[in-house]
Amino acid sequence: MAAPEEPELSQAQTEKLLQFQDLTGLESMDQCRRTLEQHNWNIEAAVQDRLNEQEGVPSVFNPPPSRPLQVNTADHRVYSYIVSRPQPRGLLGWSYYLIMLPFRFTYYTLLDIFRFALRFIRPDPRGRVTDPVGDVVSFIHNFEEKYGRSHPVFYQGTYSQALNDAKRELRYLLVYLHGEDHQDTDEFCRSTLCTEEVLTFLSTRMLFWACSTSKPEGYRVSQALRENTYPFLAMIMLKDRRMTVVGRLEGLIQPVDLINQLTIIMEANQTHLMSERLEREERNQTQVLRQQQDEAYLVSLRADQEKDRKKREEEEQQRQEEEKVRQSALAEERRRRTLEEEKERKSECLPPEPPADDPESVKIVFKMPNDSRVERRFLFGQSLAVIYDFLFSLKESPEKFQIITNFPRRVLPCLPTEEQPNPPTLKEAGLSRSEVLFVQDLTDD
Repeated sequence: MAAPEEPELSQAQTEKLLQFQDLTGLESMDQCRRTLEQHNWNIEAAVQDRLNEQEGVPSVFNPPPSRPLQVNTADHRVYSYIVSRPQPRGLLGWSYYLIMLPFRFTYYTLLDIFRFALRFIRPDPRGRVTDPVGDVVSFIHNFEEKYGRSHPVFYQGTYSQALNDAKRELRYLLVYLHGEDHQDTDEFCRSTLCTEEVLTFLSTRMLFWACSTSKPEGYRVSQALRENTYPFLAMIMLKDRRMTVVGRLEGLIQPVDLINQLTIIMEANQTHLMSERLEREERNQTQVLRQQQDEAYLVSLRADQEKDRKKREEEEQQRQEEEKVRQSALAEERRRRTLEEEKERKSECLPPEPPADDPESVKIVFKMPNDSRVERRFLFGQSLAVIYDFLFSLKESPEKFQIITNFPRRVLPCLPTEEQPNPPTLKEAGLSRSEVLFVQDLTDD
């Protein structure tokens, strides 16, 4: 029986799944989904539970509501600094607070009801991130128009890109979520974020990524980090090989306090960052050593391959030379057999030797190149080609030769040419009844 198929994820769940994977560094998408489902898709709870699980410490979810300020500098917990709004002072302040309390309660209650009902009529357009880089660039442009160009250096890229760069460069990443409608946002931007000391501190010590929660990209990050109030800042760094939220600052905070709190977070996690740097350095050194070993192996391998190639070339050259010698021997053997066959054929085709008392006979003594003598009779009417064929059929005769008379010295035209296709007869050649002819070897020529 086939296993039941898992229900398809909504757009918001898919985005949370990707955010959770970015923050925890888990490679298994199924494991990320199971963890989120166990926490009812509360990404902050899932991330914190995952970190606690890795570090072996108890959960820190759902802190008691009676503690508006929670500070914990232990390395294994998220450092949280929440600034509550100041309590009213004096009779006039409390009177104003009590008078406005019903109106404030009614306003926020109706606003929450309206927003809840609106979700059923029209889905939140921020739920679909189509141009995350455009959202960040648009926020920076709007920020500069409202607060000026004197501000910390904003990271001009997506949240995921900022995480990747901070991970690669082993730097702190400070995330700022800009709540445009919050009453403390304007004062925080003017009096804290754009001050010279905060600008210098942030620009020299960390990457700074910011976006408005009214933009889809900022809303997506807001859903991942689950801020309680604005202004909201989260410090993220590489810890135990995962990008981890190590500090949260919420509420209106003064420049000096902001710098002090960020310094506390950085000092509390400096050992982790140094450990990551040393570990990465060790990995890089190991990688360099392995690369050097691989290069040395490749050099040795190439040398062996070159040696084998030269050996194969030498063997192939030797084989070709041996084959060449063998083919030459075979060709020489074929040539010798062809020559012998030709000699036998010429010998068989020779006319019979005339008797000594024949008045038309000519006695010729041939002096061979090896100083031997051969004697035979021919007829005056026979062609000089018969003399040539007779000498050619002899075993001791060279392969190429010519016949020369002694006096006057001349070469007998025994072979047909273009000018004289039919060689002359012995009589036409001017031979007498008794002649001595010399056979000259032309093989070397």
